[in-house]
Amino acid sequence: MTSLRIVIAEDNLLVRAGIEALLGTEDDVEVVGACSGHDALLACVEQEKPDVVVTDIRMPPTMTDEGIRAATALRATHPGVAVLVLSQFLDPAYLLTLIAQGSSRRGYLLKERLAAPGELVSAVRTVAAGGSFIDPVVVDSLVTAKIRDEARDEGPGRARDEAGALRLLTPRERETLAEVAAGRSNLAIAAAFRVSERAVEKYINSIFSKLGLPAGRDTNRRVKAVLMFLDSGARPG
Repeated sequence: MTSLRIVIAEDNLLVRAGIEALLGTEDDVEVVGACSGHDALLACVEQEKPDVVVTDIRMPPTMTDEGIRAATALRATHPGVAVLVLSQFLDPAYLLTLIAQGSSRRGYLLKERLAAPGELVSAVRTVAAGGSFIDPVVVDSLVTAKIRDEARDEGPGRARDEAGALRLLTPRERETLAEVAAGRSNLAIAAAFRVSERAVEKYINSIFSKLGLPAGRDTNRRVKAVLMFLDSGARPG
């Protein structure tokens, strides 16, 4: 069995050890390197040639956006290496910069979700396979912020159902939107919702129709389209 080779970049020793421990429970996952800063990460990738990098956003030397900058650099130098970014922040700017050159092999997971059973491993496997993994909590937060901003921009006295395209979505469609943007397949969404795959296809077709977005079958394209839409004025709460 071929193992997934992982490099971890995290300046907090305890968090780094925790990530290693979570990944160490999988027989086919091998942590081949661990570091604590931007330059060390790039050097480690060059040396170890991993399948996936799991990195914090903020690391030395500036503690700003090192993880995102590393992901951008690796897209050019090591396009086959997947990158999963771990973050404490809901800032859509980080997310959109991460996928600006393509959402394939890129993931964004909130650190608070590391405690959820299997969440980290699922994200790692998704990006390693060439897909996208966007934390549904992030997407839901951005959708909510977008609705709130559109309602405010509409001004007082306007009916609630005129507050913007996102208000046209049903609760189930909003849940489906979060799952789509997280890179879930129609089959996976159907299993989670306990409905037929055909029902999920109807939800998705309705979502993209209401948002004015093409309902393409390519998951990565759908992720990027949804996130780009959310970024058009969306701000985290």
